[in-house]
Amino acid sequence: MSGYSIIRKIRYLEEECDKLGFKITSTKDYVNIYGDVVALKPKADCLPIYSRDAELFIGTIEDLDRWLQGFHFARKYDSLLLGNKHDKLRDRKEQDYRNKVLLKQIKGEEQEYESL
Repeated sequence: MSGYSIIRKIRYLEEECDKLGFKITSTKDYVNIYGDVVALKPKADCLPIYSRDAELFIGTIEDLDRWLQGFHFARKYDSLLLGNKHDKLRDRKEQDYRNKVLLKQIKGEEQEYESL
């Protein structure tokens, strides 16, 4: 079963990125001569940001794995310093924004994304 471990790693990374509100895509402008490059973009309905097509990360699969490990470490470190209140506040703000977008979709209004 050649390549099975890389497929498992890609599926794992896709799940982790989905939990955080990101999606893995191909990059637009960056060319790497050493291998395939992926980009990380925010999902359309998850987080309030300025630009939906902004590439937050560009690198290889291994680089993405290390970046996500650092991201999780930073969140854990924040929770150690600021307590559990910080995570709950962040989750509440993200959910409020998702609810706001959902209400606009239900009403049939044009979606205009804005920052918090």
